[in-house]
Amino acid sequence: MRALGFNHLSIGSKDLEASLRFYETVFGMERIPTYNFGFTTQYLRCGNLQLHVFQLDDHVPVYQHFALDVDDFHAVYEAAKKLGALESVTFRNAINELPDGSVQMYLRDPGGNLLEVDWPDVTTLDRSRIPELRSLAEFAPQEGEALAASLYLDRPDFAPSGH
Repeated sequence: MRALGFNHLSIGSKDLEASLRFYETVFGMERIPTYNFGFTTQYLRCGNLQLHVFQLDDHVPVYQHFALDVDDFHAVYEAAKKLGALESVTFRNAINELPDGSVQMYLRDPGGNLLEVDWPDVTTLDRSRIPELRSLAEFAPQEGEALAASLYLDRPDFAPSGH
């Protein structure tokens, strides 16, 4: 027996409407029909998967996060920067180039949730438009197994369209 893939991710928010607007504005997600669980929840379409956002009164964990692939890294970066959503504290920098040439950008949504935006190839980005882009090796040594790591295992079909 094995898992076949992710179905959805559920996150909390102290201000549900602010979080929904964030995911609609920055990522183009759309609200979809949602079950009634007896507490405030809204489902969003994320490609063929779903993000479930629910009203939460307690604290969101600091390092817990989820990662999204996007079709236009620059557009997401610009929208997130405009909203003040870049997160440079938890992982020491908001936007990192990894040893394999992929890129990760960290954001905090209005509910305090940490999310990572991934991009497979730094050479397709215009570095002059992303002043926060730095090598992960500046913050932590990358040697041995770290040099063989990748966010894009078994993903030959992934080809982002915009930059």
